[in-house]
Amino acid sequence: MDFRLTHTDTSSNARVGVITTDHGEIATPVFMPVGTAGTVKAVHMRDVDEDVKARIILGNTYHLYLRPGLDILKEAGGLHKFNGWNKPILTDSGGYQVYSLAHRRKMKEEGVVFQSHIDGSKHMFSPERVMDIQRVIGADIMMAFDECTPYPCDYEYASKSMELTHRWLDRCITRFNETENLYGYRQALFPIVQGSVYRDLRIQSAEKIASCGAEGNAIGGLAVGEPIEIMYEFTEMVCNILPKDKPRYLMGVGTPINILEGISQGVDMFDCVMPTRNGRNGMIFTSNGIINLKNEKWKADFSALDPEGTSFVDSAYTRAYLRHLFVAGEMLGPMIASLHNIAFYLWLVDEARKKIIEGTFSQWKAVMVKRLGQRL
Repeated sequence: MDFRLTHTDTSSNARVGVITTDHGEIATPVFMPVGTAGTVKAVHMRDVDEDVKARIILGNTYHLYLRPGLDILKEAGGLHKFNGWNKPILTDSGGYQVYSLAHRRKMKEEGVVFQSHIDGSKHMFSPERVMDIQRVIGADIMMAFDECTPYPCDYEYASKSMELTHRWLDRCITRFNETENLYGYRQALFPIVQGSVYRDLRIQSAEKIASCGAEGNAIGGLAVGEPIEIMYEFTEMVCNILPKDKPRYLMGVGTPINILEGISQGVDMFDCVMPTRNGRNGMIFTSNGIINLKNEKWKADFSALDPEGTSFVDSAYTRAYLRHLFVAGEMLGPMIASLHNIAFYLWLVDEARKKIIEGTFSQWKAVMVKRLGQRL
């Protein structure tokens, strides 16, 4: 994997670059639709590719390991062949499940024992095992195995967790270096900065990750309930430590405003389930703010979902029609809303890229942040 910076903003840390993988180029800043189980929920893969023109999607090691399982994925020739996606794929290592499935796991130095949420069976994830699984999945970008700490957590817990994450990282790097890709294309490994919301721990972790010389780096353990100001503060601090010539990935973030703030702080890559999860529940994002389609006020509104020239799916779909689909319980409603939201997120990062190149990013961002926060 290669990364080339092409433009930097003069009034912020925002930047434009290109990540090159064997499955194609990724212009940054970029938003990655989440396809946890090998599919972006409620959206046809063809639409993700051709309609919204996503450049990379995200899958999840834990979920793909359980279903369809490694035997099927290997026999298929990897996830790209299995789901028909011919562009880059990034896989989360399962570290987030250490956090989200705390009631179903036991942690120790060797790794984590998970109890499957499907059938209750037990499975051991060690750093080495996670590298092997991601080799089988065949992601272009593999994430190191880490512990994502909850918020709040005390200093002692955060410190011990960070040190464990660093020891696991060393084992991930060793395993990655002693194994080969299975399908004839390059794979990259990204380590993850942890340290909760303690400044000295975040600095220590960022310096450790920066010293590894990886092809890209990630910032984890934020957007887990901490005040938004703290997320911004720690993101900027970590970005100032991580290498400038490598892509930076802020994991699990977030709202359109969060993404613009992250871009201004030097982040290149984002992912979040919000566009599809909120879309399935009747919320759509527009360039003028947020719409809850289930509200009565849209019943006879025959305007486009985003009428300011940025209707991200077929403009024939009006607010009134989409509201009707939700009220009637039709599956098409969540599908259209999800597709629209993904397209909006991708439009937003594309616009940010254009504004950085033009030299007007900070002015544009100030206007957009006010607009995006409105509830229409």
